[in-house]
Amino acid sequence: MHLLRPDHAPALLAFERENRAWFAASVPDRGDDFFARFDEMLRARPAEQEAGLSYFHVLTARGGEVLGRANLVDVGAGVADLGYRSAERAAGRSLATRAVRELCGLAARTCGLTALRAAATLDNVSSRAVLTRTGFVRTGFVRTGETRLDGCPGLTYLRAL
Repeated sequence: MHLLRPDHAPALLAFERENRAWFAASVPDRGDDFFARFDEMLRARPAEQEAGLSYFHVLTARGGEVLGRANLVDVGAGVADLGYRSAERAAGRSLATRAVRELCGLAARTCGLTALRAAATLDNVSSRAVLTRTGFVRTGFVRTGETRLDGCPGLTYLRAL
């Protein structure tokens, strides 16, 4: 796992493009605008990291291919939101579980965070299992008519660090 750097851009964009349909099956799609503005968005990431607002990580294979992402966003008051995704070809290999465990340790040691929040759509059974295996506790059910995850019902979680 590496903190996102500008030189990750080509491999990260390839990862996002190659896995777009795979991700959309279980998490809300990033939309065409994400890809159209990818370079602009990526240029803003180092400043966000330096300011301590967000921390973006890539999980890479030996050759530099991106196999996953693990991010801490909306950092403030000792808490951040966790997000992660892994490539279809890495599914079932515990990559996400290992990445979340490692990021929880980094969040406490290097970011001074005391807790992490996470959410997963109801139909994303794999992501919910990762959260449970890594010590997150379910805190709420996101129902119809309440806060939703990009229009989809889901569950919210919290993990003390």
